[in-house]
Amino acid sequence: MPKSRSLYYILAGALAVASGLAFGLDSDARPTPTKSDGETPISRGASAAISGSTFENLLRLRDQVEIQEVFDEMNASWDPAYIPFLLELSRFSASAETERLAYQTLRRQSGEDFGRNGNDWYHWWWNQPAAQTIDYGNFKAELYRNIDPRFKTYFEGRQSTALIRLDEVRWGGVLQDGIPPLRGPDMIEADKADYLDDENIVFGIELNGDARAYPKRILAWHEMFVDTVGGEEIAGVYCTLCGTVIPYKTSFEGTNHALGTSGFLYRSNKLMYDAATQSLWNTLTGEPVIGPLVGENIRLEHLSVVTTTWGEWRRRHPDTQVLSLNTGHRRDYGEGVAYQDYFSTDRLMFNTPFRDDRLENKQEVLALRFAGAPNQQLAIDTDFLQSNPIYYDRVGVQRLIVLTDLTGANRVYDPDDVTFVSYDGDSALIDDNGQRWTLSESQIVSEAGDALKRLPYHRAFWFGWRAAFPETRLVK
Repeated sequence: MPKSRSLYYILAGALAVASGLAFGLDSDARPTPTKSDGETPISRGASAAISGSTFENLLRLRDQVEIQEVFDEMNASWDPAYIPFLLELSRFSASAETERLAYQTLRRQSGEDFGRNGNDWYHWWWNQPAAQTIDYGNFKAELYRNIDPRFKTYFEGRQSTALIRLDEVRWGGVLQDGIPPLRGPDMIEADKADYLDDENIVFGIELNGDARAYPKRILAWHEMFVDTVGGEEIAGVYCTLCGTVIPYKTSFEGTNHALGTSGFLYRSNKLMYDAATQSLWNTLTGEPVIGPLVGENIRLEHLSVVTTTWGEWRRRHPDTQVLSLNTGHRRDYGEGVAYQDYFSTDRLMFNTPFRDDRLENKQEVLALRFAGAPNQQLAIDTDFLQSNPIYYDRVGVQRLIVLTDLTGANRVYDPDDVTFVSYDGDSALIDDNGQRWTLSESQIVSEAGDALKRLPYHRAFWFGWRAAFPETRLVK
């Protein structure tokens, strides 16, 4: 059990979140543009008059006189690098007096007043020049080990090599693997999946001829699966908060990375961890961003995934396998049960540094990025694609065609120099020379035997993709 009153209530809330019973929502339902449009450089190695150990003591202090003395010293030697400490203290301190003085100091020193709305304070701070003292990471390690001792490893001694701002790494409300991944899950044949209705949403993967369906109604409770598909071990990572499912090959240059759910978020997107080094990984890029694997040039290969209905996936892949309800966990796997409140509104649970009203927060976009153009990303509104079932574009030198079927599912291919003039919304296409082509998950093949390969793609909520890639191009 956590050592402080605040930690106890936070952890109790976490268990509610893990059970799908409660959701804390950002009060800002409609986003507005802000002045910040890019990544802020990380300030490393700064020193301040008050050390991280003093802030660690504030986590536990209950004597009001001692608490006041620390805050008097803090105000007398003010440094903006104290702000990340105060934001953490406002949530996790043992004393209500520490919480009160933390907000009071934030108001006095910043000239801003967001009351006790932590999300608003974070949003303001993330749009200021970054400032972190050399011991902020160790403070974070000491703080979160009270919740889960494994959390200490994520941060202790790892600040200097972090690729992201540590003050943007927020606890998501669960322990390590507190939302349990499905590892080697039981799969069943399509005709045995009588628990599924045709309109249920599934995430479909086909690799080397092996078709698998992972229903949203199950995956939303687990947010990750590790499976062998087409002879390849993959980890399918589902960030429910940002609406993204990405399958990754877990092996890189001969090393297989055993991935799990860290319990932490970066810009509302879940961070993974690997069992061997406890490094934290960015879900959207498949790269380690905190820990000893940073700098090893690791980038997991991400694969394509189709968001569609069970009826449509089964029609296209009658030999598909699908997740069994026998997951080893007791959950209500009814359609739409998990995260029902969150998915039903445009409000956020965890905010990001950006507010962008070009689309609703949770409007789905087709998210595209390629290794050949690491500084370019493309988001395409899925409503736009439904109205434009044949859509050509490019990211860097990579040309692409997006085909959207009659159910609204998207598939992306490399068109080479072929121009298609018609698509029946199923599997038949005609090019500008009148030649007929046939679409499958892995390629588009002409009557003459020419093949156009599939490109990696996935969907995401607009706000989450924009937060991860502030300079993304948007088509709507």
